[in-house]
Amino acid sequence: MRAARLQTNGLEGLHVVDVQRPAPGPGEVLVAVEAVSLNQLDLNVIAGHGPGRAARLPRVLGLDPAGVVVELGEGVDAGRLGQAVVAKPNIPCGDCVHCAIGHEADCPSQTVLGVHRDGGAAEFVVVPARNAFDRHELDAATASATVHSLPIVINAFDAAAVTAADRVLVTGAGGTLGHAAVAYARLLGATVVAASRSELPRTDGIERVVAADAGELAERLAEAGPFDVAIDVSGHGATIAAGVAALGWGGRAVFCSASVDARLELDARDLYLRRKQLRGVASADFEHVRRALRHVQNGAIAPIIGSRHPLDEIVGAYRDFGASPRGKVVIDVV
Repeated sequence: MRAARLQTNGLEGLHVVDVQRPAPGPGEVLVAVEAVSLNQLDLNVIAGHGPGRAARLPRVLGLDPAGVVVELGEGVDAGRLGQAVVAKPNIPCGDCVHCAIGHEADCPSQTVLGVHRDGGAAEFVVVPARNAFDRHELDAATASATVHSLPIVINAFDAAAVTAADRVLVTGAGGTLGHAAVAYARLLGATVVAASRSELPRTDGIERVVAADAGELAERLAEAGPFDVAIDVSGHGATIAAGVAALGWGGRAVFCSASVDARLELDARDLYLRRKQLRGVASADFEHVRRALRHVQNGAIAPIIGSRHPLDEIVGAYRDFGASPRGKVVIDVV
């Protein structure tokens, strides 16, 4: 089969090559891939930085493939053959206390498709059957653009216990996760302030804050605050800190992006005295995936697809990732 395999770190080490087609083991399914999206974590794997250091090369990339089940491993329901599915990239162990209570996002032994095992930027991919979600009437590109980003956002909002009574700040609102976070906050009925380094599209009912850097952002937020909740999808330490500083009494902050910064500096006295909370969210439960797919299926939230490319052009798509149109970058495998 054809696959985008990273042989060595750096884009020069990524090539679309012929590799052996995988076979599903017990509890797994083989998916004929139609589409897969590019993600920040892919870039970390390519660079060998941050969470991407966990990848052992060579590795086939691709976190969130969507396609059709064409082969079943031992013990998988025969009714799943031919099912249109999309894969949740984070694979929990299924045995720990977190998995037992349905909090798969907190599984300490979870692995990730395209990082710890070969991913879906290929004609075929093997995934655990429980990670292959029925995408019903959703096309492959839309399902792929949904399955990773929106569930993590939903988990972040659950972690912050957001309600319609809250004033919510979304930092990093100009990107794919940011769009999902603003859309979900609006769905919950919360008051939303969207902050970004670049100009944001005008949306009814959304207050916008545009700041060139974290210093300017902190000043702008001090004028616009206080906030009940700060959701950061940028992964930048100084931006996260600006959001935490802008919280009011008992404010809750959650960041849910593959962080590019190793350090985060906060005013510890402010955090302590004003009863603020800060939490990181790096995955999603199975139930978050089901909720996300339902929201997209019923039209409540529409993921944005910025550009689409054939598999043979995936290296160029990664190279131009930062300059791509707003929305998900999707690779059409077939």
